[in-house]
Amino acid sequence: MIAIIDYGMGNLRSVQKAFEYLGNHAVITDDVSVIQKADKVVLPGVGAFQDAMKTITQKGIDKVLYDIVDSKKPLLGICLGMQMFFDKSYEYGEHKGLGILQGEIKLLPNTVKIPHMGWNSLYIQKRSPLFEGLPEQPYVYFVHSYHLETNADIVSATTYYGKQIQVAAQKENVFALQFHPEKSGDIGLKILENFGRI
Repeated sequence: MIAIIDYGMGNLRSVQKAFEYLGNHAVITDDVSVIQKADKVVLPGVGAFQDAMKTITQKGIDKVLYDIVDSKKPLLGICLGMQMFFDKSYEYGEHKGLGILQGEIKLLPNTVKIPHMGWNSLYIQKRSPLFEGLPEQPYVYFVHSYHLETNADIVSATTYYGKQIQVAAQKENVFALQFHPEKSGDIGLKILENFGRI
């Protein structure tokens, strides 16, 4: 069973429908006991970093996520969910993240249109189970104003938007995607299918 964490932010149903289409049993939940029992966990989200961190902390979901990481269960963060995995964000101030992965979330450069919205190429930097079977330069769908900056050897893909931007990361059982696989057509479905197989 795949638990899709509900903390009141993001179109969770589209993520669930994508997994169900692929034959996975996926439930939307904010119940920490259900999340703990899941085989795999997805933290999606669209919205403000500070509000999201406050909500998952109040619900005790942050503690469960640390347990998931320690137990080596596959954990996937999408968009805002991905950003919360990192040390801090500079969205409307400076806010502490979960610190599961090393890095910071910063505003896109002012030389480009913000938000970065639409389809863009994915440049795969290192082998990841999520990218098995993808074409050499797949296109995926983005909607974001902030992006990852990290020096850690965890970046699995980048895109070009005014400059090379880090948009995917992996460390052991933790996978982080800035783009929306559930909105990325067949490429996105393949990525979610790969996650379901891990």
